[in-house]
Amino acid sequence: MRRVARIFAARIPDFLMKPLSLLSTVLVGALLASCAPEQKAPDSSQPAETTPPTSSHGRLVVYVANYPLAYFAERIGGPEVEVKFPAPADVDPAFWEPTEAEVEAYQSADIILLNGASYSHWLDTVTLPDSKTVNTSASFSDKFIVVKDAITHSHSGEGEHSHSGTVFTTWIDFDQAIQQADAVREALQAARTSQVELFALNFDQLKTDLLALDADMKSEGTRLAKQPLVVSHPIYQYWARRYGLNVQSVLWEPDTVPDEAQIEALKKILATHPAKWMVWEGVPAPESVEKLKALGVNSVVFDPSANVPEKGTWLDVMKSNIQEIKKIIP
Repeated sequence: MRRVARIFAARIPDFLMKPLSLLSTVLVGALLASCAPEQKAPDSSQPAETTPPTSSHGRLVVYVANYPLAYFAERIGGPEVEVKFPAPADVDPAFWEPTEAEVEAYQSADIILLNGASYSHWLDTVTLPDSKTVNTSASFSDKFIVVKDAITHSHSGEGEHSHSGTVFTTWIDFDQAIQQADAVREALQAARTSQVELFALNFDQLKTDLLALDADMKSEGTRLAKQPLVVSHPIYQYWARRYGLNVQSVLWEPDTVPDEAQIEALKKILATHPAKWMVWEGVPAPESVEKLKALGVNSVVFDPSANVPEKGTWLDVMKSNIQEIKKIIP
């Protein structure tokens, strides 16, 4: 048979060989295609598979209401967290209003850390998921201080508001700050159980720093022994209560020189509350300092650091605050 085939092939003209070769190639291709598994078209009636959204770099995304909570979350969470604090640096976060996109970012976070005590006034108009939201001051809510009939005023670049209602600068009582940091620890541990020990260790280190602040401030309270002080804003109530300080408030802004009406109002306070020192929430204007000196009143700064400082951390600011208080001479 092989010999016959060779003879037959030898008798086929060259001009017919190429079409036959092409035909054989097509036949082989068809046979191979018939052996391949059937390829199904995508079923448009079924939803396409998607990868669930994950946190950046696998970290927990934590949105916070103010800088103290951001600092606590960063200290406790370490490399396991990505902390987001979207409030601009030049506003008081308590009276800041987030955009719709920023609210949506809060809602999509893994954890939302709120200060509580009526902080974040924008919360009255939005809804956040309860399962993600942590009120860090809930453990001492029975000790909140409430102010009635506070004067309405405005800060630079902010709308009018008053400090009526619950006092919200909870963290400058360093014992309360410890409780807030502990609430942060609990939230992180619940969200990432694989890092319980890391979060506990980091919290203990932070707590040591906060206890040192508390002890130093207690010592200053004892040293000052109820000496009358004036504070530039009605935000120091928890601080005064914790450390036994005798304070009365005015409504002076650090970057605004007081007018004659404010000076006269201060004179009335000094008549019954003979303070020799004013505690400012920020560095006061030089002209304000001179006006106070003319009344026999000196100036020191205790910055609550609700927003990110120009340099250093929240802990650095608190240490600096205590050094300022040490300047006060009884």
